[in-house]
Amino acid sequence: MLETSARLLRLLSLLQLHRDWTGPVLAERLGVSTRTVRTDIERLRTLGYPVHATPGVAGGYRLGAGSALPPLLLDDEEAVAVAVGLATAANGAVTGIEETSVRALAKLQQVLPARLRARVAALTSATVHAPDIGRNTVDAEVLTAVADAIRASERLRFDYAAHSGAPSRRDVEPHRLVHWRGRWYLVAWDPGRDDWRTFRVDRIVPKTPNGPRFTPREVSEDDIAERVRRGVGAATWRYRATVRMAAPAERMRAQLPPAVSVEPDGPDHCVVRAGSDSPRMLAFYLGSVDVDFEILEGAELAEQLLATAERFRRAAGQQ
Repeated sequence: MLETSARLLRLLSLLQLHRDWTGPVLAERLGVSTRTVRTDIERLRTLGYPVHATPGVAGGYRLGAGSALPPLLLDDEEAVAVAVGLATAANGAVTGIEETSVRALAKLQQVLPARLRARVAALTSATVHAPDIGRNTVDAEVLTAVADAIRASERLRFDYAAHSGAPSRRDVEPHRLVHWRGRWYLVAWDPGRDDWRTFRVDRIVPKTPNGPRFTPREVSEDDIAERVRRGVGAATWRYRATVRMAAPAERMRAQLPPAVSVEPDGPDHCVVRAGSDSPRMLAFYLGSVDVDFEILEGAELAEQLLATAERFRRAAGQQ
């Protein structure tokens, strides 16, 4: 009986981890036969867990939503993460769930072991919430809809407002949600553009139902974070230019922000695509790098450099 109970808990944990599992994969993970998996699935259903089965080669098992919320299995790290996340949400990180976050946090703290309560208390007491004035918050339903599409590996269709305010309709393969500098971002593969794209979640209006299933692409967590840093910086540029710098690409990548594109151009030069709010700001920024460069694209930047050089000559007493 103890072995069966432990196996059921392990099976439930696996079903909660991913959206879909095939019978052979579950059998391999549990070290049992597919017949035993079917029997254990029936036991979970008897206990009130709505486990759905899809027949066929591409079929499998999925833990669905029932009329009541069944118990969730959380290990120590997950429980602490949930508690700290609820405390953060209670401070207004996500619009509309502050009160419910407080209620959920109170319930969770009642059942946390003493050792975990101490860890949660230490983390929350050492954290100061300083809300950003005017920051755009994210609607909880939108965040949940995006997360559900990622978990199900389903195409996400939505209306989107760009940084400039221009509207567009998108149909993408959602990959990861990233919280960075007080904002939520979606990193997704855009089949129409055949490239990765980063979207601010507070500008997304999902369309239902989701699109067809897709096979997620292989990409590391470091690459995801790098794409967000690079995409967020470039999206705010109002002016862009391309320059050729007299330094190796490795050196420039170490000196320039992630949003700046740096491509090798021989062993001692590289091509840099950068931007800023204005040609004047970009001129001063490139001048501060202390590397010789030539402008490949950006007539306004060239004019600004001439005007800046003239002003510096006057400042130095060189008429």
